[in-house]
Amino acid sequence: MGKDAQLNGGSRNNGGSDSSRQTHFDVNEFLAGLDAIFDAHDAGTKAEPYLQQALADAENAADDAGMLTVLNETMGFYRSQGRHEDNQRIIQRTLELASRMDLQGSEAWTTTLINAATGMRAAGQYDRAENLYRQALDNAVRTLSPTDRRMAALHNNLSMLYSETGQLPHAQQELETALHILETASVDATVDIDVASTHTNLALVLLQESEAGAQTNSAVGDATQREKLLANALDHASQALRIYQTGHLEHSAHYASALAGYAQVCFALGRFAEAADVYRHSLAVIAECYGTEADYYRITEENLKSAQEAAGLTQSQVADSSVVNQRTAPQHSRTGQPRERISGLRLARAYWNEYGKALIAERYPEYRGRIAAGLVGHGSECYGFDDEFSQDHDFGPGFCLWLADDDYARIGERLQADYDALPSEFMGYGPRESTARAGGASRRVGVFAIGDFFERLTGYRQAPAASKPHEWLLLDEATLAAATNGEVFADPLGMFLKTRQGFKMMPEDVRLALISRRLGMIAQAGQYNLPRMLARGDGAAAWLSINEFVNACCSLVFLINQPITVGYLPYYKWRFAAMRRLSKRMATRLADVCEQLEVVLRLSSAACFGGAGFGEGGKGSGPAQDQIRSIVDHICTEIVHELNAEGLSDSSEPFLEWQRPYVEEHIESSAAVLHSL
Repeated sequence: MGKDAQLNGGSRNNGGSDSSRQTHFDVNEFLAGLDAIFDAHDAGTKAEPYLQQALADAENAADDAGMLTVLNETMGFYRSQGRHEDNQRIIQRTLELASRMDLQGSEAWTTTLINAATGMRAAGQYDRAENLYRQALDNAVRTLSPTDRRMAALHNNLSMLYSETGQLPHAQQELETALHILETASVDATVDIDVASTHTNLALVLLQESEAGAQTNSAVGDATQREKLLANALDHASQALRIYQTGHLEHSAHYASALAGYAQVCFALGRFAEAADVYRHSLAVIAECYGTEADYYRITEENLKSAQEAAGLTQSQVADSSVVNQRTAPQHSRTGQPRERISGLRLARAYWNEYGKALIAERYPEYRGRIAAGLVGHGSECYGFDDEFSQDHDFGPGFCLWLADDDYARIGERLQADYDALPSEFMGYGPRESTARAGGASRRVGVFAIGDFFERLTGYRQAPAASKPHEWLLLDEATLAAATNGEVFADPLGMFLKTRQGFKMMPEDVRLALISRRLGMIAQAGQYNLPRMLARGDGAAAWLSINEFVNACCSLVFLINQPITVGYLPYYKWRFAAMRRLSKRMATRLADVCEQLEVVLRLSSAACFGGAGFGEGGKGSGPAQDQIRSIVDHICTEIVHELNAEGLSDSSEPFLEWQRPYVEEHIESSAAVLHSL
């Protein structure tokens, strides 16, 4: 049995001479016997008689502490058996005994209150359960350290109560408190399973909140709020997975729950193919840990089927089920016909659903379970940044089909010819006009071998090994962003997603080396050279210093927030669009740096060139320069605080060049390319 919170108890009876009474009750012996019953899977027939006899023995020995221990264990047993009416009597007796023992203000009282509250919650007595949890919390504040993990467990219990009663904002608040306690208490929160589990629980509560909002639909801003909740849920679910991966804990049974939680969020976001892929991974872990006959396996298998079916919905059904697919005002095509204003990714998914699926089913039925589809790569639509201005080039109906090398060798050319024969106009858009940079060998849509596709984008058919950091460092962030953006609409083999995921999983040593390099550039360009160039009156050099400072800061923000979670910083055109989107996400680290950098850029003309002309000393340059210096100092101070909070440095040195050795201490590899000179 998973034991309830336990008590220290058991004592010798020093009073009375009644020979009918036992003179001693051994708590440790009692607990060992109870464990043996559960280990032998005999609880159904032997646990209750054993508990009843132990209670009688403790009572005969006049051992109140022993009785309290037995009663707490009995509460847990009855709760696990669903015998809630029987448990009410045990709960009442336990509380009366603990009160008579004058345990208020002790850890034993906290433990008893928690067990009683959990029993009440299981029985649906929510008001009484909340009252008991609150009493336990008040008592725990006096008896436990603020960073005691039992405090986190108590807040987690309260969260479950609030979740079960539909008080979702309260449930979220309790979990956030539990997470803070665990992260503070943990020796290393990046590999702490309790921290990971709390992130997963938070993701699921936020998902419940978004679903509740979708059902009520009571305000104009509901859709935006649901998007924020889902974005936050995705962040927590991703952080949970990152903890298991960082700690190499992927074979833990709890990892399956984290995967399933992430898949649920993906499903809610309309990322059905990705949800199905992650559910498949979760099933593999469940099979490894529990076997394929467990209820957990069957439930997850059903969820996988739902995700696979959802990936085959029509576009209108997908739009109805996903809060991220919002319709906007209609526009007109070049022929004057009304058309829905639509993003490139939505247009691609709709085109795939309408024509791509039918093409595969009718002409390549034997390959239906082998071909991946989606839209990934170069182009604003792959990042989700396209708008009406983007539709004048390289825009129109189209999607990618990705095949394994041997499948491509057999049917690639024929499938490309069939793809080219699909209707060129769709939903008022098209035909697709490709510029020279997006045609021929550089085409962005059509049929590709998976390895060829990634080689065109990155120079590598699959991500470099972690043991080859020099190859990772040859891949700039914009290249990695192009290889890992977009959406995958279907991937029955999981081969494309696995290859793309490889590029998302930048080795930790490489990430730390890049963080160190960005710190060096921020220090050199922003803290050292910018003020010197301004003092010299060299506006052009100061302007270039600002450019280097801004670019390094943008890169650092993405690296600090972990590429596997937030992606990579895209090329310069979409750099600030990506920064603004990341800054709006809850739990983003250094979230206000984007706004500060935009202020620096707005002030740079006046600061570098005096506002009205070239040369030093122009009107307005002094105040603008002072403000830029102040912002640079503020950003660098924030970065130091973040490095300290992440455990990457314990130095408060504000000049970021001197922070580099502290960061590089965490690089495990001795490869020279990863270390600064």
